[in-house]
Amino acid sequence: MSLPKHVIAIQAEEIPPRTKPSNYPEPFASRVSGREKRQLGDVFGLSNFGVNLTRLAPGAMSALRHSHSRQDEFIYILDGTPTLRTNDGDTRLAPGMCAGFKAGTGNAHHLVNDTAETVVYLEVGDRTPGDQGSFPDDDIQAELRDGKWQFSHKDGTPY
Repeated sequence: MSLPKHVIAIQAEEIPPRTKPSNYPEPFASRVSGREKRQLGDVFGLSNFGVNLTRLAPGAMSALRHSHSRQDEFIYILDGTPTLRTNDGDTRLAPGMCAGFKAGTGNAHHLVNDTAETVVYLEVGDRTPGDQGSFPDDDIQAELRDGKWQFSHKDGTPY
C-alpha cells in the first residue's frame, strides 16, 4: 500500500509492517521472529520520538532483554497477556496495563508472549542521539549513531 505524502489521520492497521523485521544481527534477529512492527510515528514524520504498533505471535518476544542509557520507553497493552521480564522478575500484563522504563536505570526488560493468543501493544521511545543499549543476557551491545543502531560484541568487536 502506498501512503499519501501528507497524512492527517489513518487507521493504524493500514500502515504496512516494517519490511526489515529486526535491526539485530544474527544470531539475534531470528530470536525475535514472530514480531511485527508498524511504525506509526514515521508516517507523520515524527522525529523526536517513535511509536510502534507491535504484534507478538504466540511464542514471540519483543526484543532481547535490554536497557537504554538515554532513551525512555513506554508500552501500553491493547490485546493479549504477555509476560514482562525485568530485573525485578516476571509480571503478567493484560489489556489496559502499561509500563515505563526510564533511561539510565539499567532495568533490562522485554515482553514474552508465552500464551496461545496474539499480543498487540503500543511502544513509544524517544530518539535521543548517543543512546546505548545494554543486553545483560547476551553478548551484544548497541549504540545509536547517526540515527542507526550499530551492534558489537561486549568486547567491542563489530558484528
